[in-house]
Amino acid sequence: MADRHPRDLPLADAQALVRRAIDKGAQLGLRGGIAVVGASGALITASRLDAGGQGGMGRARSKAWISGTQQIPSTEHLHRMTTIAPPVAAGFATVSPQAVFPGAGGMPVVVDGVVVAGIAASGSTVSPFFPVGVDPKIVSADGKPANPEDLLIAYALGIPYVGQHGDDAARWAQRFGELTVAPEDSLGMAEAPPAADQPELEWARSLSQRVLAAAASAGKAVSVAVVDRGGDPVQQDRADDGVAAGPSVALATATAAALFGWPSHEIATRYPDSLTQLAALHPDPMLFAPGGAPVLVDGRVVGGVGVGGVPPQQAAELVAAALS
Repeated sequence: MADRHPRDLPLADAQALVRRAIDKGAQLGLRGGIAVVGASGALITASRLDAGGQGGMGRARSKAWISGTQQIPSTEHLHRMTTIAPPVAAGFATVSPQAVFPGAGGMPVVVDGVVVAGIAASGSTVSPFFPVGVDPKIVSADGKPANPEDLLIAYALGIPYVGQHGDDAARWAQRFGELTVAPEDSLGMAEAPPAADQPELEWARSLSQRVLAAAASAGKAVSVAVVDRGGDPVQQDRADDGVAAGPSVALATATAAALFGWPSHEIATRYPDSLTQLAALHPDPMLFAPGGAPVLVDGRVVGGVGVGGVPPQQAAELVAAALS
């Protein structure tokens, strides 16, 4: 019976894809987030490069959702949405709020001929434009221009580079003029060194892994979100077979804890008659239930961590154990 039900890409494999994308992004000098969403539509993992800026993780998740669930590159989805009748496009957006950012750049992840996930990147400097000062060799694939955003996704997947953002040659000419790179000198798809100088990301990854390990030892499949002090995610993970709502719950409790500086359930006790107004203060969902806690360094709130996918009290215990 179990074999009849498809599974998403395993967490370890999704994390490996993101690490490759992070390595290439760091080599290219990009700052942003990379997300992998399962074919089920549930987030599997996401990581944000240091100084990645607000909003990039959400945009990456949206494009990855499109690629994983619609089973096409997100640029093809964008083409369809801009050429079909407006009421049809509006209807899709209404019933698919996860696709709120239908940008190009997301790619389906295919295993044995089956789409098991989607992957995408976005962020403060993740774009199809060639950065100032970038080595032209590392934004060239087989002697042709390769824009950074699409390049890091192709590199992560280990597939031939294909641009999704229009005319790479025109953007190349704007940055490099008539400069050409020979195919043998192109380094876009060459192995990138491990990303260095990412202390915030490594801290968030470590915290998430501690929670996942503690949960696994207790036989629980949970989701974890680690956010910065503004509530923007730095690291998100969903254990294999973790419930689909887990990532959303984890992020909502982590966001609440980071923004208020209190455990997420304490907010409800301090503002018992104002939760609706409090929730309206931030554009992203907040959940005032056990499972989220602020992260403090020398008394200063630097972020928050939340757990979802298990009963709230168990989530709170896992967070407390990880922070201790």
